[in-house]
Amino acid sequence: MSMIKDFWYGKPHTAEEGGRRLGNNYEPKTGLYKHREWRGVKDTFYYFNNIWLYNYINLVMDVMKFGGLLSFVQGLWRYRWIGQTYVPVLHWFDRGLEGMRGETLRASAWHYRAMVSASVYQIQTMFNADTKIRGGKKNDDYYHTFAMKETTWGGLFYGWSDKFKAVSMEMIPYFVTCHVNSHTVHNYIDAVQSIGLPGDPCPMCQAESGLFVLDDLPDYSPLVITCNEACDGSIATAILQDWFIDKPLYALQMPMQFDNDLANAFVAKDIEKCWKFIEEQTGVPMNFDLMCECIERQNEIQKFEWEKWEVAAKTNNYPINGVAQALYRIYSSQFGDLPIWHETDAKVRPIMEKCVSKNINTFPNTRHRVIAWSCAPLYYSNWCTWAYNCWGLNVIMNMDSLMFDMTIRTDSYENCLEDCATYHMWAPMRRMAVGGMHHIFELWDYMERFNCDFVMMYDQLQCKGMQGVHGLFEDEFRDRNIPAIWMPHALPDSRTVSRAEIRRIVNDYMTTVMHEEPLDPSLLELDDDMTW
Repeated sequence: MSMIKDFWYGKPHTAEEGGRRLGNNYEPKTGLYKHREWRGVKDTFYYFNNIWLYNYINLVMDVMKFGGLLSFVQGLWRYRWIGQTYVPVLHWFDRGLEGMRGETLRASAWHYRAMVSASVYQIQTMFNADTKIRGGKKNDDYYHTFAMKETTWGGLFYGWSDKFKAVSMEMIPYFVTCHVNSHTVHNYIDAVQSIGLPGDPCPMCQAESGLFVLDDLPDYSPLVITCNEACDGSIATAILQDWFIDKPLYALQMPMQFDNDLANAFVAKDIEKCWKFIEEQTGVPMNFDLMCECIERQNEIQKFEWEKWEVAAKTNNYPINGVAQALYRIYSSQFGDLPIWHETDAKVRPIMEKCVSKNINTFPNTRHRVIAWSCAPLYYSNWCTWAYNCWGLNVIMNMDSLMFDMTIRTDSYENCLEDCATYHMWAPMRRMAVGGMHHIFELWDYMERFNCDFVMMYDQLQCKGMQGVHGLFEDEFRDRNIPAIWMPHALPDSRTVSRAEIRRIVNDYMTTVMHEEPLDPSLLELDDDMTW
């Protein structure tokens, strides 16, 4: 009877013998599956049909929808990062959704699907306009595409969205790729160091610059918008990029002051100068009515995000796991409005409402409700899936998800511009990482808001800003009697601190400080350094 039950429902997630052992699914010395996880009949067939097969089909459909097979194959042949991420993308799903069942599996998977679709949209937009795969020829798409730095909010270009597309230069080749494949950016970091850059600056800035050193970025726009988000390291990146790009460029300025009316007014004026630059380069004026229309659509996404936060904060019915929640939120709020975000929210809403109405405990093995603070390791974003499966550490909320905790007014030009300036200043890693002590210590308010009892404190080893407040956090954790694990990492560079080392740090803390036993001992140690 037990075997029949395990076949029909899947093995239970318990520490006792007879429970599932997810680590046994891996080939020795790798993080690759020797066989897929059996989640019970219903969820296994759902995964195969509605996640695995569905997403492979839609990978091809999105390529055809957003530009066609020819431009994609040309880009695949020209740029190393596209092959390195397009092939293992479903392995990315497997890692992030490992162990998930029922409504949690479904809601989290829709967020992954949205990120993949948005990525293919950006890939194809770049390839459609790219001169490097067309022998230097500039087509109509080239003259109707904007290129900007990845920390520049895409909403700043809403006023031209009926005639132009805006795509970040590094969002796909750098940010997305190292989530999918932890080895993609190493050669870019090595390349920029080979021309004399020291190894101690932020590896994000090094990787962004290395893309240009190796000429591994499409040339898809006649103009470029950069900015110094979130720190001085980004200024150096923009300078190097300007040398390599050698085309009209506007650098949005970000003052080191924060929460200051004069600073906000300065940024608002600078945004207007940026708009003027675009008008001069394109001959097309900014359409404010169109800007407001797009912002209102983005505000709808934010309103639903608040609804999700309410469920996450006040119930045990939130059906989205930590990695899906964080990446989807960062991606959508930074890129700007896209139809896929609304389609995803429409699919997730009834799942969440079902969980609430039926009081489904979506993460029944939760031992601690965790808030993750500071900047996360991009090469190991699925650590929180592992931490829940192994230790019952349920990541409720991430710091970067909370960056844009606002809607933007559209009742007047002045109010809209003021809020756009604020939104721009609250870019990823800015507000709560280098935005001053008031924002850095918002952690305590958000811990209370989301009913968290545990902190995963990211320790970006090459971030000079957050390294400077390490001791202050230690004092606060002791004074408030809050358990907190410091997770060292180097953003995209998985060589500095490996995923295995991160797991060892968590394991040591949970056994020696918390005196707890793992839910799934098979996940305590695994060697995945050579895998995606």
